[in-house]
Amino acid sequence: MPGYRIHISGSIVAGLLVLLLLVNIGVYIVEPQQVAVLTVLCVLGALFPDIDTDSKGKRIFYSGMLLLSLSLIYFKEFQWAAYLGILAMLPGVSAHRGWTHTWWAMLVVPMPMLVLPYYIYGQPFPTLLPYYVAFVTGYFSHLLLDREL
Repeated sequence: MPGYRIHISGSIVAGLLVLLLLVNIGVYIVEPQQVAVLTVLCVLGALFPDIDTDSKGKRIFYSGMLLLSLSLIYFKEFQWAAYLGILAMLPGVSAHRGWTHTWWAMLVVPMPMLVLPYYIYGQPFPTLLPYYVAFVTGYFSHLLLDREL
């Protein structure tokens, strides 16, 4: 099984390929600050399937989630910090290589990034789609490297 370094590298390569494709077909305009956020989401998506086991990837994932949660709390976005906490706890309810290593989890786990901002703040889906796609791309790269797809 590939380790966390391979999954991080794979997610960055996959993320850049998807980004280049979207830019070349004119669907997406690059903003450097947003690309940094998308890269982080892509890496978190790649690490997510293995956070149900004790690993370096799990520690990196939760360190990133902690920093993101603290940032949300600092900016008084308590609802988002709570949603992030729920997402972070989900893998604890299954065995390793259980539901976290399925194609449907790849699509469902990041769904709150689309649904919650739409229903809570009325943000349109097109503005949220890059974040969802970034997480799914990272998740996809993980499943592909693990030969689960």
